Amino acid sequence: MDTSHNRLLHGSVAKALILFALPIIASNLVQNLYSMVDLIIVGRFSGTNSLSGVNIGGNVSMLITNVCIGLCQGGAALIGQYLGSNNGERLRRAVGTLLTFLLLLAAVVTAVLVTCAGPMLRAMRTPSESFSEALHYTVICGAGTVFVFGYNALAAILRGIGDSRRPFIFVIIACCTNVVLDLVLVGALHLGAAGAAIATIFSQMLSMVICIVYMKKNGVLFDFRLRSFGIDGAELKLLLQFGLPTCIQNLVTSLSFVVLTTITNTLGVVASAAAASGGKLIGFGILPCIAMTAAVSSMVAINEGAGERARSLKAMRVGLVMIYAINLAIFALIELCAGPLVGIFSADPAVVAAGTGYARVFAMDLLFVPIMSALGGLFIGTGHTMVTSVLNVCSSLVIRVPVAALFGLVLDWGLKGVGMGAPVSSLIVGIVCIAYYFSGRWKKKVIKDL
Repeated sequence: MDTSHNRLLHGSVAKALILFALPIIASNLVQNLYSMVDLIIVGRFSGTNSLSGVNIGGNVSMLITNVCIGLCQGGAALIGQYLGSNNGERLRRAVGTLLTFLLLLAAVVTAVLVTCAGPMLRAMRTPSESFSEALHYTVICGAGTVFVFGYNALAAILRGIGDSRRPFIFVIIACCTNVVLDLVLVGALHLGAAGAAIATIFSQMLSMVICIVYMKKNGVLFDFRLRSFGIDGAELKLLLQFGLPTCIQNLVTSLSFVVLTTITNTLGVVASAAAASGGKLIGFGILPCIAMTAAVSSMVAINEGAGERARSLKAMRVGLVMIYAINLAIFALIELCAGPLVGIFSADPAVVAAGTGYARVFAMDLLFVPIMSALGGLFIGTGHTMVTSVLNVCSSLVIRVPVAALFGLVLDWGLKGVGMGAPVSSLIVGIVCIAYYFSGRWKKKVIKDL
């Protein structure tokens, strides 16, 4: 069995977190990079309408992907605790249950997205100029859901056993493939949003296949034989206990982005394209927080399974310091260089101007979200995923959407007002996270027999 998890149990906590988080940051960076390439190539070769269509369709697709990521994150925490306690049999059953359940879920999601994409986009008030582009993007991505779910599940399994390097390597290969396909399908063949969607799905399929080949060849937990698939009732219950809260959290967070996109769409196609450009910058800025949450939760899960509470706490504290150091640098960069960075996506002066203002306001979120990330990693790793889910639901839907609507529409601040929702919600939820941490309720053991 892979022994990558040993460094999370022994030695320098800071070094272990850095070594574990860097490949995740790089992997997320690469994944966002080929999403960014979609927008750049579409914006440059196909124009504002296609750029708006990819942004709107991408929010629908991301809603579904985040459901999978939520289940996988909970599954990784469960796998980490089994690994830390050396419970190999339950570890294998948990992996088989996770993969089988996600395959079945992917089939359902594909059917829903392919048949209901049109009504969903109309409900989002998609501008008429970009409706067909958004529809093509959503339907094609929906048809490839199994590849998106498959890769994210396998990458989560590898990270759950302490290996974050190989998923990064697999994503780099996929990114290069995506860029080439974008240039061919969008740039040369002028397929617009449809070409971008085909490139994205093919790249996810390639990542999944490479991951399967690696795991089979090296005997990592699962042999991918038909007999190894199946759902164990007890493990499914624990998987849902760990993963469903995070899944619901991600679903609601994505729904909030869909609602925010709907609000933005009411401001017109330029605002829609500007939100895509400015929002993508913040998407890059938030990557260290996402990676450190995964790193802290994995390290905490393995150490909790081994009974090392003190090391779990140190991982959270070190992670918090690291996130803040990185985020302050990113915040300064966006505030100083937002204009030229947004200009990479579009040559339309109106889109650049609106996207620049949006990015600068949105960037204030980077000052408050580290608290949620570090403490959230601690809560997830100890199995208290319901807490992080409730807090993130409040952050994304209960607070952020009303604040965005208030400043953006009621007070008529436009796109800048929509951007205000993120920092306000992160500040409030960060305070609640601190209060819950000092309450000590997260210390209660979730898996009784470990």
